[in-house]
Amino acid sequence: MPDIILYQPEIPPNTGNIIRLCANSGTRLHLIEPLGFVLDDARLRRAGLDYDELTDVHRHLNWQAFREQNPTTRLWGFSTKGGTRYSDAAFGENDGLVFGPETRGLPREILGEIGEDHVLRLPMQENSRSINLSNTVAIGLYEALRQLNFSGLR
Repeated sequence: MPDIILYQPEIPPNTGNIIRLCANSGTRLHLIEPLGFVLDDARLRRAGLDYDELTDVHRHLNWQAFREQNPTTRLWGFSTKGGTRYSDAAFGENDGLVFGPETRGLPREILGEIGEDHVLRLPMQENSRSINLSNTVAIGLYEALRQLNFSGLR
């Protein structure tokens, strides 16, 4: 099952929606600090309902701490700067899908570490800026799950 990795998320309802998505898909969620909110934020709870208890959530002090604890995870970054469509990636069981903060996306250093061939984009209209974070996570995760034949899901 791929992991979802949120790098410095900023908007509580997006993270709440992603918690609910991870709970329903059996996906582990990594939150890379600093967060733009506290985890007991009412807006986060409202969006995630009571699913936070059903989700395997790991907090990491920073990107380096995440990488030290997950050195073998193959990473796929999602960015409007990606050169490869998300549907053209070949996802594996132990991959990590990395998403940046809502207002600025993944930093150049992390995109460089992930590697140009692993930076994915969702097709959009020419003048569009971006798709909502929780929607992007859902699209990316369910493509990975589809490729893995929805293993463990009914």
